[in-house]
This record gives sequence, structure tokens and C-alpha cells, in this order.
Amino acid sequence: MDNLGSRQVAAIAISMALTGKREEEIKKKAEFAKMGIRTAAVDCGGEFISSVKKFVEHAVVAAKREGVIKENHSEEGAVAGATREALNQISMKAVGFNVGGKIGIARYKDHITVAIFLGVGLLHLDEVAIGLGHRAVP
Repeated sequence: MDNLGSRQVAAIAISMALTGKREEEIKKKAEFAKMGIRTAAVDCGGEFISSVKKFVEHAVVAAKREGVIKENHSEEGAVAGATREALNQISMKAVGFNVGGKIGIARYKDHITVAIFLGVGLLHLDEVAIGLGHRAVP
């Protein structure tokens, strides 16, 4: 698996964000680990605007907890920045609404990608949104 690029790592992060139950998440994480890809996922939800900071914090904590990144400024900043980028892509649909879903994170060598898959609450007419952010870390 020497030639995975940002697109492939992004697809894996999306796959992690789309997992439903914890068991599925654990299974996928093990499969990707065999390929040398470190992954993490974390559930998220709340009123969009007031939850942005919480979502970024959850992504960084999950990435550290699962060994996707080391506890240093550049790697934590890469996950925080990629998470912010993903949230920015979703913001036009989500501002003013409650959201719920999952953040998926994948890393292979210097590629780190964060995918966020959310349901955007609007009465019983939920909308869905996905955002993606990528950073390169040496």
C-alpha cells in the first residue's frame, strides 16, 4: 500500500464517517489498520453554530486517543484545520439547525483527512450533508 494518495485516504475517512454502529466502526478500523491506515471515528451532534468548537475538539481528541496523530502542535493543528474545513463545507445547510452524525478521520503517511457526515434537522424532513478536509503533515 505504498501509493495511497489523498483521494484514497479521503474515501477511507468518508467510510469511517458513514459507519452506523460501534461494531461496524471497530471492524473497519481493524481492516484499515492491516493496510497501515490509522483511523478514528466519533459521534457528534447539537445545534450547529454552538457545536462547531465541540466538534473540532472531539475530532482532535479522537485522533489522539486512537493513535492517528501524535500529541504535538502540527498534527493536532492538522486535524483541527481539516475539521474546520469540513464544517465550513456543511455550514450553508446547517446554520440554525440541529445536526447529528459522525466524524471520520483517516491517516496514511503524511495524508490526514477528516470527513463529517451529518443529518440536518428540519422537523421530520431531515437533510443530509457531508464535508471533507485534508491536510498534509510530515
